[in-house]
Amino acid sequence: MATTTAITLFFGNENQSTQGVPSSIITSSSETYIYYDYPEDFGRCVYEHHGANFLPALYTIFFLLGLLGNSLVIWVIVCGVRLRSMTDVCLLNLAISDLLLVCSLPFLAHQARDQWVFGDIMCKVVLGIYHIVFYSGIFFITLMSIDRYLAIVHAVYVMRARTRTFGLIAAAVTWVTGFLTSFPDLIFLKQQSSDDMSHFCFPVYPTAASNNNSSFNSHFWRVLSLFKMNILGLFIPAVIMGFCYSQIVWRLLYSQSSKKQAIRTVFIVVAVFFCCWVPYNVASFFKALELLHIYTNCESSKAIKFTLQVTEAIAYSHSCVNPILYGFTGERFRRHLLRLINRVPCRQCQWIKVYIPQDRIAGSVYSQTANLDEGSTAV
Repeated sequence: MATTTAITLFFGNENQSTQGVPSSIITSSSETYIYYDYPEDFGRCVYEHHGANFLPALYTIFFLLGLLGNSLVIWVIVCGVRLRSMTDVCLLNLAISDLLLVCSLPFLAHQARDQWVFGDIMCKVVLGIYHIVFYSGIFFITLMSIDRYLAIVHAVYVMRARTRTFGLIAAAVTWVTGFLTSFPDLIFLKQQSSDDMSHFCFPVYPTAASNNNSSFNSHFWRVLSLFKMNILGLFIPAVIMGFCYSQIVWRLLYSQSSKKQAIRTVFIVVAVFFCCWVPYNVASFFKALELLHIYTNCESSKAIKFTLQVTEAIAYSHSCVNPILYGFTGERFRRHLLRLINRVPCRQCQWIKVYIPQDRIAGSVYSQTANLDEGSTAV
């Protein structure tokens, strides 16, 4: 299965009917390619399955790093910090969302390397959770930026509002929003079989009943899903984050105390988010244009497919970076982590202390609010 190729037919006529034509489906971890067995040859494009060579290894690395990092964040917040503020609630839910996302990667890795062997129920459960936390993680990062904005720019006025109760309400709304955003992909998930009896898990969107513009209608749901990700998964969060962090930087620049480290952290958080998510969204945008028959060249289609696989893996890496950006670099977080490690009756667990910076670093997003929550209103 590692050398499987996918053949996609490029339509010479957009109005060419495909009703009643037998089809076969071959899929990778993120893409579905359909080819039609026409008696005439309108031009076929053969795709090499390059993802099988590097996606399983990358997904395995992201799974191990994300599992360790996000589990430690959850452990510290639940057993050490104990949800004292809205920031704690946001960070906990972000870690849970990232943990669920990386836990789906071993399944995607196996499918990228071979096929889906876990059955239809697991297909709906695993990929359903993946679609929900895919958006929920981005929304929680956006919520964290709003929390940073309120804590630093409006520290005095919102001190009482940024409580654990308000954080729980905001987290619940964020989860519901992520769940609703995952539609319609969520209801179309199912296990499918190809001609060689290989099984794959992906959304199977309904096809149009009419022959008119069937080449467009057959891709309507996929195009809608891709544009939805561009708008709800990048554009709107980027606008909110841009406003919040620009106001934070503006406030810190005119504060009396020196906040160079905090400003540098803000730029790092924004830069990492854009570096991880912009390439994947740009590739998805061009994929949508291809489905709309704006790009119908074989070589450009191959480039889009390969770029999607690479950029999607980069996007997943954000779930491994979040624990570092929002947790480990914070002095308060490290203090609780070291205290919990010292309490654990496990000598093998003490090696973690070697990799925890012991110097005073107050640069993480988490530590900025922690200082405010502990009574510092200097900003």
